[in-house]
Amino acid sequence: MAHLKYDKKLLLRLAVLAIGVYATIVLPPWRLTFLQITPLPDSLGEQVKSITEYGFDSAIVYIQQGDDVAEFYTAGQQERRSTTAVKPGALFKIASIGKLYDVVAVTKLAADGRLSLDKTLAEYLPELAASIANAESITLRMMVQHRSGIPNFTNAAGFWGGPSTTTAEALALIAGLPATFEPNQGYEYSNTNYLLIAEIIKAATGLDKRQIISDEILLPLNLSNTFFHLADIDVNALVSGYHVNTPGDMKTVNYGSMIATAQDLGKFIRALNTGQILDSKEDEIYTTLYPRSHTGLIPGYQSIARYHAESDSVIVIFVNTTDFADYQHWAIFEALYSRILTLHTQRIDT
Repeated sequence: MAHLKYDKKLLLRLAVLAIGVYATIVLPPWRLTFLQITPLPDSLGEQVKSITEYGFDSAIVYIQQGDDVAEFYTAGQQERRSTTAVKPGALFKIASIGKLYDVVAVTKLAADGRLSLDKTLAEYLPELAASIANAESITLRMMVQHRSGIPNFTNAAGFWGGPSTTTAEALALIAGLPATFEPNQGYEYSNTNYLLIAEIIKAATGLDKRQIISDEILLPLNLSNTFFHLADIDVNALVSGYHVNTPGDMKTVNYGSMIATAQDLGKFIRALNTGQILDSKEDEIYTTLYPRSHTGLIPGYQSIARYHAESDSVIVIFVNTTDFADYQHWAIFEALYSRILTLHTQRIDT
């Protein structure tokens, strides 16, 4: 009996050990830790190729430093069912990174007096005063800075499964809802702010914001691979996007995202951070309003676009697999970005 008891204890210990090893390597709470303790590879190319080992189908990485020619790295396929490698020049939905273009448009309009940052939502769009709480106190500046307290329409139940197709439909999702906080008394990221900013630009200038962005950013910088609509592109040039537990390809689902190549986005980020598209007056205004780097996230597409002043470098990373339910999914993405930045910086230093 003693021998049998010993065997049971041994088996239990082995089972616990096996579960521990499995959890350390596989289960979600440990994936980030496992990445963090993994030694850096010898090259950027190796690091980028490893991205597909962390739950992402494919990746595009753009790195451009100083006056050097841009470098591109890729991993994975253009789409799951294909053996065609993802192309460095493939199109990608950049999601909320598009807000940087919006803020440049607002900045330029404010600099030449066509917009006032301190004018209220009710003054610009009086027809919305009754349906949006505190409209008479919320200024354009607060909306740009996500300090308005206006609820986020993309948080509405079911939005991501069936996105609104018009501004009116999107605003109906938050009509009559209480404010998240009193104007300028807090911060909460809200896509509704930028939906309204587009309407304000149209009301104040008679122009669609896309025309202003084209005239003030895309044409001067020769960004010929940046688009506003799915209808403007050859969908075959767009990387397929995948959302965990959602069947099919997300590329044709229209969330209203801007679309660009990594190179076009990288050129814009450099221009925004190095004085190429803002004069001194505009730059002063922009500095008070918004950051100059950003991230993007919609089903099937997540991205980071940042400028690093210490090395005069722009790094853009696109990956085409998202998971809103797993809090570590984005954290792993950020950790991969950090590893790429570290390898890039080490290379410069040597």
